[in-house]
Amino acid sequence: MKRIFALAATVAVVLLGSLTSRVDAQRKPPAPPTSVRVYVFDCGKLEGGDPARFSLKREEMATTDMSVACYLVSHPKGTLMWDVGAVPDTDVTSPGKTTRYHIVLPNGNERFVTTTQKLKAQLGSVGYVPSDINYLALSHYHYDHTANANLFAGATWLVRQAERDVMFPQKPNDLTRPDTYSALRTSKTTIIKTDDYDVFGDGSVVLKLTPGHTPGHNVLFVKLAKTGPVVISGDLYHYPEERSLHRVPTFDVDPKQTAASRTALDAFMKAANAQLWIQHDFAATAKMRKAPAYYD
Repeated sequence: MKRIFALAATVAVVLLGSLTSRVDAQRKPPAPPTSVRVYVFDCGKLEGGDPARFSLKREEMATTDMSVACYLVSHPKGTLMWDVGAVPDTDVTSPGKTTRYHIVLPNGNERFVTTTQKLKAQLGSVGYVPSDINYLALSHYHYDHTANANLFAGATWLVRQAERDVMFPQKPNDLTRPDTYSALRTSKTTIIKTDDYDVFGDGSVVLKLTPGHTPGHNVLFVKLAKTGPVVISGDLYHYPEERSLHRVPTFDVDPKQTAASRTALDAFMKAANAQLWIQHDFAATAKMRKAPAYYD
């Protein structure tokens, strides 16, 4: 009897998935905006660890917790997902309920992330499904930025060779969860070979190489008509105190290169009159308007 119920449940899931796929295929994505928009999704809270890893002391910090944010850039010519969270939607057991999830990394280190909503549901709140997304770009390969990458395997993956090489080695890197992005191995892929990569060809959405944290780390520059130019940090910074106190994490692949990338980006932001959004800045991200609201 249990086997019959199990089989019936499996069939129901398959049928529901098939029906959902047909409905998604029949629906129309939102009309392109007249100017660039950025939607901010709440992808949870990463419980802070040892401040010393960031060359900081606890008494120097407002909090050790980090926000986990995901971003959708909607452009008149298409869409780009930038970073996709720390907890895969498939692991979110209680949507709508704030739940703490336990993550174990390849080296056995543990992390705890609290989240409430699935990324796909938040994407749906602004009218999109994963198949609507034209491009996927990850600031870097660490687990807390790649969790839902498999959702966007149908998009064109924009990646630097140095990052891709680390993501698909024989032995997993300590700060990766390869199962969360395994589908990208066969995705349509554009290997970025320039320091700046203009996603839509008009200078409004640009991936900028800022190596150091990882070999091919990027930040994202977005030129918004009303908000003004912004740079979304990836992990060039984690805490605002890293910037104000000039501290570099001890676990960066090349700390000296991180410092050089920060200096170069500061000069760029000054010239562009751009503001910096630090993705892991818990207090600042909490104050940002979340989807379905947007910045334009």
